[in-house]
Amino acid sequence: MIEIRDLKKSFGEKVVINSVSAVMEPGKANLIIGASGSGKTVLMKCLVGLFEPDGGEVLYDGKNFTAMEDDERKELRQQIGMLFQGSALFDSQTVAQNVKFPLDMFTRMTYSEKMKRVNEVLERVNLKDANKKFPAEISGGMKKRVGIARAIVLNPKYLFCDEPNSGLDPQTSLVIDKLIYEVTKEFNMTTIVNTHDMNSVMEIGDHIIYMHQGEKEWEGSNKQIIYSKSKKLNDFIFASEFLQDVKEMRMLEAEGRGPDGKK
Repeated sequence: MIEIRDLKKSFGEKVVINSVSAVMEPGKANLIIGASGSGKTVLMKCLVGLFEPDGGEVLYDGKNFTAMEDDERKELRQQIGMLFQGSALFDSQTVAQNVKFPLDMFTRMTYSEKMKRVNEVLERVNLKDANKKFPAEISGGMKKRVGIARAIVLNPKYLFCDEPNSGLDPQTSLVIDKLIYEVTKEFNMTTIVNTHDMNSVMEIGDHIIYMHQGEKEWEGSNKQIIYSKSKKLNDFIFASEFLQDVKEMRMLEAEGRGPDGKK
């Protein structure tokens, strides 16, 4: 579990995070959404220590991350997996070498133990035959899956995903969403996803935080979001005709009525 208490962050005179509090529970896909400049990326960076907040606290299972010394943070970071927006793979290394990298950095496992673990996670993301390929030889969706494999190779308690569907086609995005959701449930991880993808919101959003101009404007699940009374959220989520149709269909389903409005 990750708890945010009254978090604040400014850059000069500009307030970017304004007294945000929330609880991210394990075994759930916790999504942070919002328009560009809403503060969601800064919020995620505060959670992992890339930015230091000006006030408030970030707690990992009750331990105050914001008050930790560097050695304590380094130890905790070994329990954190990161899936970067651009996958951030090493072009000169094979898929297996990319996934093995965290094991080389943080463990004293033997080479055979490392490769056993690498093969396990590659099989989990359906890439068991891609070990010897280089990033330039695989598709964008496969790169994302390699990124997920690398993020979970240390069996982390916490998983952070920054725009995991960026640059992917809709069908591949669904595959990545499903994979993130499955590993979250399977390993009972506290997963935080920073996303613009509204399909992700509707499909895997167990817990959603909507940021607007540095503040938490709305919080709830993908089941609750269609009933939101927040005009700002509704303008953001249901801007497209497709998602407006999704909203209407789900409201009809909740009321026990079909697409024609009849029960």
